Formats: sequence, structure tokens, C-alpha cells
Amino acid sequence: MDSTVTEWLNLVFRWIHVVAGVLWIGHLYFFNFVNGPLAKTYDVDSKKKVVPELMPRALYFFRWGALYTWITGVLLLGIVYYHGGVNVAPDGPVSWKLGSLIAFGSLILAWPIYDMLWKAVKKEEAAVAISVVLTAAYAFGRSRILTGRSTVMHVGALFGTLMMCNVWMRIWPNQRKIIAGIKGTGPAADPALPAPAGLRSKHNPYMSVPLIFAMVGNHFPGVYGSDFAWAYMMVFVAVGWGATKFLYTKSASAAPTQF
Repeated sequence: MDSTVTEWLNLVFRWIHVVAGVLWIGHLYFFNFVNGPLAKTYDVDSKKKVVPELMPRALYFFRWGALYTWITGVLLLGIVYYHGGVNVAPDGPVSWKLGSLIAFGSLILAWPIYDMLWKAVKKEEAAVAISVVLTAAYAFGRSRILTGRSTVMHVGALFGTLMMCNVWMRIWPNQRKIIAGIKGTGPAADPALPAPAGLRSKHNPYMSVPLIFAMVGNHFPGVYGSDFAWAYMMVFVAVGWGATKFLYTKSASAAPTQF
């Protein structure tokens, strides 16, 4: 492909990616750090008035922002990494084609593994521990095949893929039934529906902070330029999770309600 065309596609896809990402992550943080604590104060009448009006509007931009962010992210991976010579080293253990197949294929495979894990393991602490181990194994495995920069970016892409699938396959389908039940346009929702949707909605902020770091960090050789780039990324994953925990704690406190 002509280099000028590639450059313009890179620019346009990156622009859409950032705008869609802001739309998506902004609503994600609104749901978890603003609306979530507020919704706990609603009585039955308040839910009937607020939920049918607020949630469909917010979820519309939330889910489509997620999808467009992911699609343009995949297109950027293709332009910058898979066809841009950044994914594998020239003297690396695999060809660029095989490296691209492994990199993208592992993103697709990650969703059923993650989904089955969080359905099968009922104890949250155990599921978190397994998730940490699997994420570290993913990062280490990618580092043996891909460049350090690509390893950092693909840890972020891993989180982005899981987040997008959570939105479209677990959060939105359940919320759609809940809203219909409250509006009276559908049967009353199963009381068990909010829990899995809420859990996956809780997961997404935890994945989003390291994801954003990966998007920024892959431009800094100090982050990806070492053989231990995968380990550095895991440190920032832990830092990101700690920052997200702080945000959840703060959102549940009295501080945000003070005028």
C-alpha cells in the first residue's frame, strides 16, 4: 500500500479511535463512579422515572463507542504493527505473518477463556488470582515472539477486547432486559440478571486504566525497550488496578456528594 495512503488511514483511524474511546470510557466511568452509587439511593418510583430515560440513552453511546473503539483499534494494529514492521523483530523467531496470526488470534481466544473462568470460579479472590497469572503468562508469551513495543500494546489490546466483549455480550443484553422490565415493554427481569452485568461492568474500569497506559506507554522506549517489558507492563497493570480501587473507594465515600 502507498505510504501516503497508509499515513492518512493511520491518522483517520487513530482520530476515530480516540474520539470513540473517550465516548466509551467516559460513559464507563460515569456508570461505575457516578451513576452506580446514585442508583442505590433510588426508590421504586425513582427507578421507574429515571432508568427508562437515562439508561437507554447512555447505553447507546456506551456500546457503540465500545465497538467503534475496538474496530478502529484492530485496524490500527493491522496498519502499525502487523503490516508496519513493528510486531516482530527482523531476526525474531517467527515471520511477520505468523507473528500477526498469533498476536490477533490470541486476542480472540482470550474472550472465551476469560468468560468461562469468571463463570466457573465462584470465589472472586480466586478468579482474580487466576486472571493475574493468565495475564502475566499472556504478556510473557507474547514477549518471546513479539517485540517489546508490540507486547505492551497487545496487553492493552487484550484488555480492550475483553472490555468490548463484556459490553456487547454480557452488560448490554442483561441491561436491555432489565430496562424493558422496568418500562413494562417486556417481562419482569430475572432477579439474577443485574449481578453478572454488574460484575463485568466492574471489571471494565480495572482493565481500562492499564489499557490507557499501554496506549501511551508503547510510545516510550523506556517502557518497551527492555527484555523485561512484559514484567514492566504487569507492574503498571497492578498500579492501574490500585488506582481503580481508589476511584471505587472514593466514589462510595461522601466526598463526591459535597458541593
